[in-house]
Amino acid sequence: MHKNFDLNRLNVKAFAREEISLEGLQDLPQFTRLVELEAKLGTVSHADLPGSTQISWAIQGELVPVSGGGEQIWLHLKAELHLTMQCQRCMGAVTVLVSSDQSFRFVADEATAEAEDEASEEDLLVLTPELNVWELIEDELIMCTPLVPKHDVCPTLVPMSAVDEAFEEAQDARPNPFAALAQLKKKPN
Repeated sequence: MHKNFDLNRLNVKAFAREEISLEGLQDLPQFTRLVELEAKLGTVSHADLPGSTQISWAIQGELVPVSGGGEQIWLHLKAELHLTMQCQRCMGAVTVLVSSDQSFRFVADEATAEAEDEASEEDLLVLTPELNVWELIEDELIMCTPLVPKHDVCPTLVPMSAVDEAFEEAQDARPNPFAALAQLKKKPN
């Protein structure tokens, strides 16, 4: 029998002790920083999108026994969503899959996290009485968002050169300094 766990204030230790798995869909507007990121890097406002973009997520708690009789608290997180962003190659709209698959090991304090961080492959978090899982999901998805979103193959032909006729005309009208030197060379002394 599962207790109702509040993902705004998750007791990670109890969640891991019971080795519970939860999954679901959450509307994007709940994640204000992701919405702001999409607005900064996107071509359309979220209000213009048909339907509601949703984040698919899953978490699982786990207690892992260690030598010496102790246990480590782990939280496994998977989350993904599709963001509409601006392709940095053709400047058109591109839908990007943003996904995270991360495992977190919880430690007693900041000093332990700092000491073990270099040697561990997993992310270390300090165990607190309550963890906001929504903030953790949002943080992970923000870190996985591409800095330069682009199509694999742009749907329109991308011009690979730029020509400014006014600049070219100004260059042609300007006298060549070496031509003046050539004239000096031709003059007899």
